[in-house]
Amino acid sequence: MSDTYTLYNPTVMEHFMNPRNMGDLKDADGIGEVGAAACGDIMKISVKIQNGRITDARFKTFGCGSAIASSSMATELIKGRTIEEAMNFSNQEVVDALGGLPPVKIHCSVLAEEALKAALEDYVKKNPDSAKAQIAVAA
Repeated sequence: MSDTYTLYNPTVMEHFMNPRNMGDLKDADGIGEVGAAACGDIMKISVKIQNGRITDARFKTFGCGSAIASSSMATELIKGRTIEEAMNFSNQEVVDALGGLPPVKIHCSVLAEEALKAALEDYVKKNPDSAKAQIAVAA
């Protein structure tokens, strides 16, 4: 086994080997895709929103173990949050929940944050009046 696996703690390995919420969300309310094939990581997060709250989230990630684990953890962390709470979501939450990532892999958690925020922005574009009202109610 290569030394690569020694970089990852058991929580990261668990989310890599048994990712949660993988796949597409049918009739997603918002979809965010970030990354580029040139850099090696592409992450897509889909969200379902009801009454201003994220009821479901799914991901598809093409990338390393850290990218997959970060996507898995991010979708777990954001379920149940309001749009406003999710807009304040930070990659540090992913890093903390995973029990840390190697410094060279922190960018994977940043991609998860960016994909989530892109999905929320997509939702707001599609539902400008509804989204503004939901954010106002949440505030």
